Amino acid sequence: MPSRQNSYNLLLDTDSYKLTHWRQYPPGTEHVSAYIESRGGAPHEIVFFGLQAFLLDALCQPVQPWQIEETEALARAHLGRDDCFNRAGWEHILQRHGGRLPVSIEALPEGSVVGHRVPVLQVVNTDPACAWLTCYLETALLRAVWYPSTVASLSFACKRVLRRYLEETADSTAALDLQLHDFGARGATCEPAAAIGGAAHLLNFRGTDTLPALRLAQRCYGEPLAGVSIPAAEHSTITAWTRDGEVAAYRNLIRQFGGPGRTLAFVVDSYDLWHAIDHLLGEQLKREIEACGGRVAIRPDSGRPTAVVPEVVERLMRHFGHRVNGKGFRVLPDYLRVIQGDGVTPESLPQILAALKARGLSTENCTFGMGGGLLQRLDRDTLQWAMKASWLQIDGRPCDIAKTPVTDPGKASRAGRWAVTGEPGAYRAAAATQLGPQRNFLRPVFRNGRLLIRENFDLLRQRLRLHFESAEAGAG
Repeated sequence: MPSRQNSYNLLLDTDSYKLTHWRQYPPGTEHVSAYIESRGGAPHEIVFFGLQAFLLDALCQPVQPWQIEETEALARAHLGRDDCFNRAGWEHILQRHGGRLPVSIEALPEGSVVGHRVPVLQVVNTDPACAWLTCYLETALLRAVWYPSTVASLSFACKRVLRRYLEETADSTAALDLQLHDFGARGATCEPAAAIGGAAHLLNFRGTDTLPALRLAQRCYGEPLAGVSIPAAEHSTITAWTRDGEVAAYRNLIRQFGGPGRTLAFVVDSYDLWHAIDHLLGEQLKREIEACGGRVAIRPDSGRPTAVVPEVVERLMRHFGHRVNGKGFRVLPDYLRVIQGDGVTPESLPQILAALKARGLSTENCTFGMGGGLLQRLDRDTLQWAMKASWLQIDGRPCDIAKTPVTDPGKASRAGRWAVTGEPGAYRAAAATQLGPQRNFLRPVFRNGRLLIRENFDLLRQRLRLHFESAEAGAG
């Protein structure tokens, strides 16, 4: 058997028990159709994203002989039987289709916003000899959709909150696209998760420190540069100067990275946050900060954010002054801002913003970094994602199927082939047999190993932005 331990094997990207399902369908089963949807949870607006990347990286790659050999050997050892792995089925795909997967996938346009219980994609096999293949792909396909879509949805919800507070406390919302920064790379489970999760966030915002997200957006969505960042300090670069050299560490940052039109950030809680603000920044470095020509962002990184962030802003105002904007809220000088990256989650963000507002401080004083709360503190049940088989064809006869568990009606699934009607921003599920002249927004995107539609990242952003702005206008 060829040694391909570092290569992706789609045949093994499934659950163990699915290796046996090819022998469990009724005799004569020719086609199996399944769909993916969010069944509930919060937020209520679901941003669909991530399918194109998975199709390019996984499903568009033909099955190789070594994958069949590797999977058969592992399946035999893992399950302790010789009759579980469907070698004949995979050999059929290899010989009849050149290794290209005989399935058809139709999906909503990525960047679309849907509600719960609206299918975002539907998949069916195209070769009657491969009815088992549809649900064999469930593990990989569902994961490819639920994770980036959930990140994009949480990020989108945060954008709504940030915009609302900017509208209430600032003269402009121009800074919105840079107000939530992705700090989540180190908290993700692996580099691919950081990449696709970070890219999902970049549908809504342009600030990120997750470099793999930029690469994925380039490679899979044709985006030259999906996000930006700035020079910034961490505790190691501050404490390297020792406690006695703390002010020298800050001065070095200003001299190395300051200048007209430039922004830099440094963390100020390595020792005593309040001493650093009141004496090191507010006294010893005051003139250098004022004269840097660009902008300095001060980053507290510990304590309770709802208490620390407003206090940091107010202490900076005592030393550097402030103005009062048209909404009557206080704003730091343009050369000075605060960035909070500790303890920021979709739940804590509105609490921090409310605390700022309560003290007469404009939201424009602050930007936020979100790490684990953005890319990691979520799971498939956050939005109750599921992929369910809903339709079969057996010996030429169609058959609608569904689950209706008496112990949990919320897990009931749909029966039949499905379509999505309505209009962008107000999609609804409809039975395909009752579609009539209505437009079906589920469109073919993949068939028999080939991508049918490839869209760039900017188009996805435009699609999402249109929904965001139209919804805001409607609310107003």
